[in-house]
Amino acid sequence: MTSRSIVRRIVFAAIALVMLVLAALFALETWHEPGSDIQSAPVADVQQQVARGEYLAKAGNCMACHTSRGGEKYAGGRAIATPFGQIYSSNITPDRDTGIGVWTSNDFWRALHNGKSRDGSFLYPAFPYPNYTKVTRADSDAIYAHLRTVAPVRQDNLQHELRFPYNQRALLAFWRVLYFEPGVFEPQAAQSAAWNRGAYLVEGLGHCSACHTERNALGGTVGNANLAGGMIPMLNWYASSLTSDAQSGLGDWHTRDIADLLKTGVSSRGAVFGPMSEVVAGSLQHLSDDDIEAMAVYLKSVPHAKAAEKHAGVQVSGNAKPILEKGARLYEKHCAACHGVDGKGAPPAYPPLAGARSLTTRSSINSIRIVLNGGYPPSTAGNPRPYGMPAFRMLLNEEEVAAVVSYARSAWGNQGGLVSPVDVARFGAPPAD
Repeated sequence: MTSRSIVRRIVFAAIALVMLVLAALFALETWHEPGSDIQSAPVADVQQQVARGEYLAKAGNCMACHTSRGGEKYAGGRAIATPFGQIYSSNITPDRDTGIGVWTSNDFWRALHNGKSRDGSFLYPAFPYPNYTKVTRADSDAIYAHLRTVAPVRQDNLQHELRFPYNQRALLAFWRVLYFEPGVFEPQAAQSAAWNRGAYLVEGLGHCSACHTERNALGGTVGNANLAGGMIPMLNWYASSLTSDAQSGLGDWHTRDIADLLKTGVSSRGAVFGPMSEVVAGSLQHLSDDDIEAMAVYLKSVPHAKAAEKHAGVQVSGNAKPILEKGARLYEKHCAACHGVDGKGAPPAYPPLAGARSLTTRSSINSIRIVLNGGYPPSTAGNPRPYGMPAFRMLLNEEEVAAVVSYARSAWGNQGGLVSPVDVARFGAPPAD
């Protein structure tokens, strides 16, 4: 046997071994379904279960994704932009032909817990089942019971518009091996009841890590950077750190301030804008004070993790003094009346800029977009008439925006650094319709 023949056999054997391993992984993900032995418990009060399910559906913000703009609630059709193409949310009304009318509570549990549809096909993780797997069977059954009571809507699901090879569902088997581990949330005996409740909501139904954790090139969350902040794919908003880091996270926030922000959209430390406004308006403001407090307690304990640095802007070289002096003049002219010469603002109407997390992150994208496009916190029961930030797109050019943002990121002890006009041009696109 020649050396070439030996090499060829080794190569063929290696390929066969790899194929065998891939086939085994595919089979494992296809047929192995942890939690399938967890059955529904008898329910004494069905009406109470339905009401509980409605509350939990709001906690999970289900309607936000499963309702298109101007469409019937829960009828699906909302486009979810991803780096791999467009995904459309599904109809989860009880229509028998186009919704989930023929689904059982077991089918629904399978979707939440194992990320599989009724026919066993893999669901795309735009549906955040890596978080929802932590939901208990009782809560899954309650949400299912609530959805059975909404008005059925006959509306066909739209086909996803994903590029090859991402449109091949079978490949999700290998994604799941890397980034999905099914399992109901397990309370920690050493922690308080409030901490455990908060962890259940934040890590499970609230699926906070879906936005507040960096994602890699395959769309998987970076495990060692849980809740350390990350760019929301395709939306061009940076979801800030929710860890206990004092500089970029919630380490120096009082629990009360966190709870106020979650419940009303404003607090003495800042206000929410962008995608988080929708979360507060459609979901968090409807949660009980106890649940909001529990989430705040848990978030205060999340260990510091290092966020990715790939979103840092273009480095500004040269003398910073003229940039900051120009920014100071612009700030005094356009910003000081609301946010104060000292940057302390007048919360909750006018958020403080001194120590603001959005100004101290490595990415300046949120600050740039707010200056250019303006924005409002959500209108909530706790803040029904929110004050807004006017847009300065038509008043300031790119160099002026860069200067005033650079000043705000560097003044009053902030250590956010300078901003380049290049980043203003790159990040400053008008908000999408």
